[in-house]
Amino acid sequence: MRSFGSDNNSGIHPQILQAIIDTNQDHAVGYGDDVRTAEADSIFRKIFGDDVKPHYVFNGTGANSIALQALTSSYQSIICATTAHIYSDECGAPAKATSAVLKPLSTPDGKLTPELIAAEFHGLGVQHHSQPKVISISQSTEMGTVYTVEELKTLCSFAHSNNLYVHMDGSRLANACAYLGVGMRELSRDCGVDILSLGGTKNGMMMGEAVIAFHPEWKESLMYYRKQSTQLYSKMRYLSAQYLAYFHKGLWFQNAMHSNDMAQYLANQLRNIPGVEITQKVESNSIFLIISKEAILKMLEYYFFYIWDEVTNEIRLVCSWDTTQSDVDDFINSLKTILL
Repeated sequence: MRSFGSDNNSGIHPQILQAIIDTNQDHAVGYGDDVRTAEADSIFRKIFGDDVKPHYVFNGTGANSIALQALTSSYQSIICATTAHIYSDECGAPAKATSAVLKPLSTPDGKLTPELIAAEFHGLGVQHHSQPKVISISQSTEMGTVYTVEELKTLCSFAHSNNLYVHMDGSRLANACAYLGVGMRELSRDCGVDILSLGGTKNGMMMGEAVIAFHPEWKESLMYYRKQSTQLYSKMRYLSAQYLAYFHKGLWFQNAMHSNDMAQYLANQLRNIPGVEITQKVESNSIFLIISKEAILKMLEYYFFYIWDEVTNEIRLVCSWDTTQSDVDDFINSLKTILL
């Protein structure tokens, strides 16, 4: 099966799988006190700064939950977009973990702005209301759009001037970096982001994410929150070893660039088909489009993908690190057969 449903559906990149196999030798001390994890930690320090300590976890929901725990108290609130994964796709896990209130804001493209957030600044200092403390953003967004460096710097400056922290859900940070042609640090820490949930599963890894705090006072608390959240893996080396291959010779960037390129190729083909309306800018590896209900049901007989909005017949297509031009051509030919 070839799927455009999600970049979670693709397999493991062979180099990353080989790193796991190479790690499967002899015994190693558990819970992160092993050579592979030390090597991965060193790579993260080279990328993000000598003072960082990555905390490896199983998945994105776990990464977001423990990151937000480090930033909030139970009487505070977390501002996010209505499309944010922490609000719409994590079954309330961040809210349960933090006991803080999630305050979702509607956006046309998945991106928060200071103007949108400022409208929520009411009840400040009033004991009857939860107090805003964190702005949580997704990069790339769930709508496939990308915050520019300038937009991030502006948003982070606004947050800090109002005594707020910025959390970045970076499950697709690699795709944003590939689109803008910048590094991970340039698009997170250097913009003023306070804490990062860095994903790799959607970009060729088998499993695992890393939480990276850019404030040293959070390092210790993250360690305990990870354990409490059942995200501490005893055989940590199998998580951390993946990053050795992921970052080797820019594999992460190559994978993301390829999935982005395939999305652009797919979008260009779709624009030539009558009856197709692309609804968002194609800036990463996701495409949002509207086709008829009949076409959706027929295409679902051959391909798996998600219906994003059943009212408007909007669907989402996602390309992966292993999507080929032939995959795209086959999909386009099937759609043409139905629509033309």
